[in-house]
Amino acid sequence: MTAPTSPADALEAALGDLEDLARDSAALDAAERFPAEACARLDALGLPAHYVPAEWGGALHDHERLIGLWRGVARRDVSIAVAHGKTYLGAAPVWDAGTPEQARDTAAAILAGTPIAWALSEPDHGADLLNGGLTATVTGDGYRLDGLKWPVNNATRGGRLTLLARTGAPGTARGHSLFVVDKSALPADTWRNPAKAPTHGIRGIDISGIEFDGAPLPADALLGPAGSGVETVLRALQLTRITCGALSLGAGEHGLRLVARFTAERIIQHRPLLDRAYPGSILARCAALLAAAEATTLIGARSVHSLTGELSVTSAVVKSLAPTLVDSLLGELSELLGVRSYLTGTYEHGAFQKLWRDHQVVAVFDGSTPVNRSALAQQFPRLARALAAGDIDADGLAEAAASGTPPRPLDRGAQSLLSRTGCSVVQSLPALAEALAAHGAPDGLAEHAAALAAAARRLGTLLAEVRPAARPPMAAYELAAAYELCYAGAAVLQLWTYGAPAHRGEPLWQDGLWARAALRALRVRLAAVLRTPAPADAPGDERIDAALSRHIAGAAETGAPVTPFGAPLPMSAVRSEGASA
Repeated sequence: MTAPTSPADALEAALGDLEDLARDSAALDAAERFPAEACARLDALGLPAHYVPAEWGGALHDHERLIGLWRGVARRDVSIAVAHGKTYLGAAPVWDAGTPEQARDTAAAILAGTPIAWALSEPDHGADLLNGGLTATVTGDGYRLDGLKWPVNNATRGGRLTLLARTGAPGTARGHSLFVVDKSALPADTWRNPAKAPTHGIRGIDISGIEFDGAPLPADALLGPAGSGVETVLRALQLTRITCGALSLGAGEHGLRLVARFTAERIIQHRPLLDRAYPGSILARCAALLAAAEATTLIGARSVHSLTGELSVTSAVVKSLAPTLVDSLLGELSELLGVRSYLTGTYEHGAFQKLWRDHQVVAVFDGSTPVNRSALAQQFPRLARALAAGDIDADGLAEAAASGTPPRPLDRGAQSLLSRTGCSVVQSLPALAEALAAHGAPDGLAEHAAALAAAARRLGTLLAEVRPAARPPMAAYELAAAYELCYAGAAVLQLWTYGAPAHRGEPLWQDGLWARAALRALRVRLAAVLRTPAPADAPGDERIDAALSRHIAGAAETGAPVTPFGAPLPMSAVRSEGASA
């Protein structure tokens, strides 16, 4: 047997037989038990090293690779990915604001298998970080913690946590600080973990809390300067929000494979369900939306390295759009699966209803969709001006689109709370459309690109009319949703432009199939958001549904990728999937 040759191959081997994992996951979900065995396998594989930057002894130097690894876990079981991946989220502020000593100590703990939690939320304040009630009061030799953080992923199982606490006046930008807390160093009578909260999805995950009553912290537990806690959190969220897109990609892929195989196997009136026009069109549309989510997330992950100063925009877009598109496609796929989409013990051990429930949390944590759209709305004037000017970081954009190539090292000093240059991805749309029209493109691709560029120009005019406000009007949220769709369309075009030569001959790339399908689906959604007429079909669109649905059904049987940049499933996993159908 050939040894695994890449982290992705090793991941597949560590997760084992898909049939066994599906059965175990269903049992754990029913019992609301933590997936400890699966997380231990990921620890043994060395996945925690990918949460630690290379400069501190880890393997994190490429966020596109991290996206791929997380997606590999999530396409098996979103719960496992959420349980294990929280350590990356919890440690992110340390790499941004910690001292070398704090970074080395945190890295050593992670590499030794210690889970890290990120304690931000409070029962009475939720995502309102400026008004948290947990306090860190200065004492003679450090700080005293008092208050409750809840709900927090891994609050009980985590050996350490990064904690946001009020150190100044509530409601002010400098009123909170971040701390690194080692639970094992706290006196036992100064803290407790409230019971795990029952949840609709991710039922076995440690969603609990931590409450402090006079817990002492040493002075060197402070992470960054006093009062800089909210700023550090926002900078860390620029990375973690993009990475969360991997959870959506994994869930979407899992759902698409399950339902594609079902439609091919389900015989009604002597014909497979897949042979009918309506199921085929739904499969095609869902595959197109998943490809759009993939393009958005990949460009976002590579932008971490090459368009770092624009991450305040990029992260808000990815975190809003990827879960939204995948929630939508899972809802559509459930129609094809029918009652089996709700049953817990039928068809693949009830895998679809579990992944559907599990994925719903992705839109909530690390900033909900409304929170991210509000953050985007605060930048509308800059985005409108930059879109009108058409300025782009050409080198950074080219690197962001060069999927699969090693990125430049992340320059954390280039991060900014507000993008000074707008968003190069969206601002590239007019030039992309002109290039496709001038140099030739597969049927329909240039037409879709031109229409998308025109919509972006119109959107820029609308953005300029919105004044920033602490509570943006409802119209601003709708415009933010439209901006996300323009970003996704531009991401599709960028990846197509740079990637087509390397993927020549692959089914999804022939005649621009995936790109045309994704752009058509995005334009339909964009028209609905902007309340404009539904777009007419472009040349060649009438062939998209049949070609795409046939490919997806075949991929479900053979393990071939279901998205343009996706990884194949091992044949052993495909066979075990089919055996339980």
